[in-house]
Amino acid sequence: MNFLTEVIDFFLPRFCTSCKAKLSLTEETVCASCFSKIQRADEERLNHEFERKFQSEKIISGFTSLFIFEKDKELQHIIHGLKYDGKFRTGIFLGKLLATELKSKFSEWKIDFIVPVPLHHLKRAERGYNQSEFLAKGMKSVLGIPVNSNFIRRNRFTETQTNLTLLERKENIRNAFSARRRKIIKGKNILLLDDVITTGATIAECGSILLDNGAAKIYAASVAIAD
Repeated sequence: MNFLTEVIDFFLPRFCTSCKAKLSLTEETVCASCFSKIQRADEERLNHEFERKFQSEKIISGFTSLFIFEKDKELQHIIHGLKYDGKFRTGIFLGKLLATELKSKFSEWKIDFIVPVPLHHLKRAERGYNQSEFLAKGMKSVLGIPVNSNFIRRNRFTETQTNLTLLERKENIRNAFSARRRKIIKGKNILLLDDVITTGATIAECGSILLDNGAAKIYAASVAIAD
């Protein structure tokens, strides 16, 4: 860190997205204390989640995530800040982290495009942005893989999935999306990206639309997985 950075940090201090404590010069977006408390998703858990959420439908060829989403804990505060408080840097930070730590897997999958899961235009207008697009920007800066937010359009405004069962979620999201840029999609390996994947219903529906329009393989990634 140079002197100018220290001066800027003194007059424009940065605060942890989770606990709101002042960040040190070496900390970015999240303080070390909060970051250390976030539960990691190990390979065994990821395999279990893939089998439970995606394997039987044969739409998603591979899935990965970094963390376990725990209610009312550090990661929920961080993602809430990204989704509702305009903490764009948090999204880019998390995207970079996801890309850096799982770079070998993304390379193995031979991804052609990163596609953030789209919001309905009314929800996007209300929020002002799609948080997953900032995750994608962070990933692109590390991997150099193009991001395309125009491959899928969300046609129907759906009620929140939070309190729905798996079957209800699938029904709620059915036919909510359509494909665009079909000529570009054809034959491509696409990585669908979201902040948190719970049942996987939204990801599977998006993946199905892309496969139906000629994509070669669909993979999925998220910052966190939730029960």
